[in-house]
Amino acid sequence: MEKLKKFLNQIDNKGYKAYKDLQGQTFIFPDFDLDFYYVQGDPFAGPSQVAIKIDQKIARFPEATFNTGVRNIALNDYLTRILDQKIKIICRGRRGTGKSGLVAVDAPGQEILERSSVRVTSGQVEARLFIGLPARGRKILGRQAEEMLLEEIPRLVKSALFFTSLERNPLVNHIQTAEDQDFMRDELQEKGLVAFIANGSILPRRSGIDQRPLSRREAVPFYSPPSLEVELNTPHTGKVKGMGIPRGITIIVGGGYHGKSTLLRALERSVYNHIPGDGREHVVTNPEALKIRAEDGRRVEKVNITPFISNLPYGQDTGAFCSDEASGSTSQAANILEGLEAGAKVLLMDEDTSATNFMIRDMRMQKLVAKDKEPITPFIDKISQLYSELGVSTILVIGGSGDYFDVADTVIMMDEYRARDVSQEARSIASDNKTLRKIEGGKNFGEILQRKPQPQSLNPRKGKKVKIKSRSDEAIQFGRENINLQNVEQIVDPSQTRAIGDLIFFALKENIIDGKKPLAEILKIIEKELEEKGLEIASPFPNQPQGNYARPRPLEIAAALNRLRTLQVRV
Repeated sequence: MEKLKKFLNQIDNKGYKAYKDLQGQTFIFPDFDLDFYYVQGDPFAGPSQVAIKIDQKIARFPEATFNTGVRNIALNDYLTRILDQKIKIICRGRRGTGKSGLVAVDAPGQEILERSSVRVTSGQVEARLFIGLPARGRKILGRQAEEMLLEEIPRLVKSALFFTSLERNPLVNHIQTAEDQDFMRDELQEKGLVAFIANGSILPRRSGIDQRPLSRREAVPFYSPPSLEVELNTPHTGKVKGMGIPRGITIIVGGGYHGKSTLLRALERSVYNHIPGDGREHVVTNPEALKIRAEDGRRVEKVNITPFISNLPYGQDTGAFCSDEASGSTSQAANILEGLEAGAKVLLMDEDTSATNFMIRDMRMQKLVAKDKEPITPFIDKISQLYSELGVSTILVIGGSGDYFDVADTVIMMDEYRARDVSQEARSIASDNKTLRKIEGGKNFGEILQRKPQPQSLNPRKGKKVKIKSRSDEAIQFGRENINLQNVEQIVDPSQTRAIGDLIFFALKENIIDGKKPLAEILKIIEKELEEKGLEIASPFPNQPQGNYARPRPLEIAAALNRLRTLQVRV
């Protein structure tokens, strides 16, 4: 501490670059060490990154709070949230020019994700903060830096990172809530389910940009229809009753604004765990569920879309289909086949974000436009093959085509946000009102190509420097290219986007992407590395761990790679 204080006094009022001497240094405080991983070169540049390291003899977190994977993730997530809260109380904030005075941590949203912001082990607690070293113009404000580093940071550490300083019940509840969800998700398989929504869950959100729940005063709690009610066991809450969605084909119907899409959005985000009070703490979905939609204008690289689209005009190859500007139907077909290639086991789809001609061709249209003149085989004619041949279930929101009653195993009607099982009624309607449409799907689903990404097509450099940067949760700059992730709806945190870009670079520089391995194998290797070594592997800088990663799923890594416009594959 004295060494740091002396240094800050010496550089007071000097040029900003004098701060750079802090980089790589460790300063020993009574209760923790302060490491300067990275020091910004300018008050307007990205903030400096420091690590606070506390010996467990001082931090004293019981081993039971972090001795399993889910507990460790939940504890790290909880401490990140407490840090974010305490920063707002303890730290004065911006003082001086640019980012001067900033103290921040990579704050989570409603989901409990594996993060790199805090790491708890049996030996120590490490928290990674972003700080703006103070300056006026480009002159160092040494006294303000001293106030930040020698007064605010120690107070922050004592209030947020010592077990004895924390309220025990909320911490334990946070860990147990995550553990219950993991337990329930594991139970889905043995119960023959792909998803579960507990009775009393609050599914509506405050808005499209605010994922916090509506208040119970405003929202209609979800309750299962009796015929679909099942019971899951949890280690902490005990038995939880709610609606189980079985494997197979599930159709969600109902009038507009009655809760169909709200239910689907809850399912798509429940591949992740949610925090206590979110309303979806007991909503779980198969972790390999993938949201599918049409995506006009996206690039497609050598995907076999023949199961859905063939015989295009001018002899265009659909067995290894390429397009710089895919249409709604071809993009939706490609999204499905790419998802299957990457390991998706459940498809989540909403009629509102699907291409109409991809979903259905009714009897009248079949009579007017003969099959040999129509390249598209609609999804309705392949959905059963997906399940019977590949074991891939589908949950589909649909409001405009009762023809899907013919293929549905389960039909759920949302009526003023209340669920009803109308499977039997739908079957009766289908039986009494034959569509007479011809099934156009053929005998088999078709082949899923195992494509091999070519490393020379992935250039992370812009000029001489590697340039990989995330832009919110919707885009990644990868070298000179921008990867558009706006329609990859299961990325729920900008820190996942940040990790995806750097994990692609990691796979490239470690020769995991070598031109010989298929994409599915590449994803498995990345997952194995993440399991064994953690998010540290993503950092592009040696000996400089990053504090702003959240772990993405393999399905989203694949989605990003597939949307890189320079991608070339070998089949």
